[in-house]
Amino acid sequence: MTHLVVAVVAVLSGIGIGLLIAWGWRRYRLRRQRLALVARITSVSVDHVRDVLVPDGNGGVLHLDFVLLTPRGILVIDLRDVSGNVFGSDQMSDWTVMDGAQRFTFTNPQSALYDRVAAVRTIAGSVPVEGRIVFTRRAVFPKGLPRFTLGEDSMLSDYPLGDRAVAEQAARPFRADWDTLKAQLAPSPLAKA
Repeated sequence: MTHLVVAVVAVLSGIGIGLLIAWGWRRYRLRRQRLALVARITSVSVDHVRDVLVPDGNGGVLHLDFVLLTPRGILVIDLRDVSGNVFGSDQMSDWTVMDGAQRFTFTNPQSALYDRVAAVRTIAGSVPVEGRIVFTRRAVFPKGLPRFTLGEDSMLSDYPLGDRAVAEQAARPFRADWDTLKAQLAPSPLAKA
């Protein structure tokens, strides 16, 4: 009887260790994918901050996923990581995501992006400020992309950095206002690891 108990404990321990290793490997892979995504997004900038709060001008704050200093000015990025076909347009109040049998909606993110860009613009002085809603590779827009929306792969072509030294030189006139903006930002409790 004791041999049977020892065998059962050994099997259960092996299963537990196997599950723990599988869980750890999955977490490791997801973390690496997230870091690669962050690297792709920030690769178009000479400086950046992420997961920060900006004053909204009305006594509140707004969460910003990414704020990038580019040779063209400041770029505010609202990152969306959804999987499936996304149906949305400028006029729709809700956008729909369909992934196999799953379906959900979320509020059109364009008006929130306008608010974020306006909040940054008030602090950024004379620096041009743009905003984009960036969807990860897992999202597909079968009916086309709405205004101010990009896929993550389009970041490199729409905002090419080119030679880093040349890009830093082009962004130099924006540095003082960029530093002022960064001083106004605070870490966000909504930060994604």
